Amino acid sequence: MPLYLDVHNNVEGLTAAKATFAHKQDLAVQGNYGVRYLKYWFDSASGKVFCLVEAPTADAAMAVHRDAHGMMPDEIFEVEEGS
Repeated sequence: MPLYLDVHNNVEGLTAAKATFAHKQDLAVQGNYGVRYLKYWFDSASGKVFCLVEAPTADAAMAVHRDAHGMMPDEIFEVEEGS
């Protein structure tokens, strides 16, 4: 299954708790879209969040965010894992 990395820029009021809450919401609905959110990283100082996800398409990955909490990424990239 393809692997994607999405980037959220300038998430207002970003904290560890807010990032964790949004990720848990993603996990709760991901099965509806055949998607698996794997990891996330965030930088509260810049308001950036990065999500790593296995999904059949970029649209499916974004649909999870839309359904779970509405915080849509600014960019999404199909990536390959290096060794």
